[in-house]
Amino acid sequence: MAFRAHRFTAYGSALLLALGSLTVMSAGTEAAAPPSPELCGPGSAINFDRTAFQAAPRIDNKWFQLRPGMQFTTTGTVTSEDGVHERTVVHSVTGLTKVIDGVTTRVMWDRDYADGELVESELAFFAQTGKGAVWLFGEYPEEYENGGFVGAPSTFISGIAKAQAGIAMQARPRTGTPSYVQAYAPKVDFLDCGTVFQKDQHVCVPTGCYDDVLVIDEYNPLEPPEAGHQRKFYSAGTGLVKVTAVGGVDQEIMDLVEVKKLGAAQFAAVNAEALEQDERGYTVSRSVYAKTPRAQLDGP
Repeated sequence: MAFRAHRFTAYGSALLLALGSLTVMSAGTEAAAPPSPELCGPGSAINFDRTAFQAAPRIDNKWFQLRPGMQFTTTGTVTSEDGVHERTVVHSVTGLTKVIDGVTTRVMWDRDYADGELVESELAFFAQTGKGAVWLFGEYPEEYENGGFVGAPSTFISGIAKAQAGIAMQARPRTGTPSYVQAYAPKVDFLDCGTVFQKDQHVCVPTGCYDDVLVIDEYNPLEPPEAGHQRKFYSAGTGLVKVTAVGGVDQEIMDLVEVKKLGAAQFAAVNAEALEQDERGYTVSRSVYAKTPRAQLDGP
């Protein structure tokens, strides 16, 4: 299973908006932009080479596998200043591909629910290098409030408006190595950094107990220190199994509760809805998403 490499940024922003607890910085206060090109600290410069990616988006990194037709459900809670709210995210690996920044990516479709209500529907785009690193190339997150569509202001696409693809999962994660950029989009104040925090951890969630867990610490240096970090727990062959929060006002705890292979009819329905959202993006996000080629369904 894969989980897009974000904290409270893409679908997190929609969730906080829906819950009425969106954080606003004090007047006249701005987070300082990190120095370029090492956005996440020494050794974190983005080394993007489109020729390093596979011609077809086969994503089989053992920590971050994206096999079309697989669906994963995570559930948990978000504790914020206005109380505790239930959260469910359904992650579906589609049979769609989309060319972004010269690379053919696999399309992931996420549906994010707060207290049972849809707050975000997102298309995210991933590709793997020949050496096994998985990169995130952008996101098109549609936001909903009180059941109604309100827009997709957090959309970013690598190669457009200075946005840059980043590493969702390293090929061979090792502790003691520099932090790395998971994606960067200055126009929407998006920057996620990842650090390999621990390996070989034991974690139990509703889908089972895992003894080989890799822990990635994630943070956004554009946010104030009190925003906190997020920890994501990955098991080889399964992917994300748990999410926890370290510090910060908003505490998000999520567990993997279901893994399933979609039947033919379910898979076709997922692909059709993801294609509809892709098409809608050309009207909703004319200055960014509309500049990309349309998504394509894999052939038989």
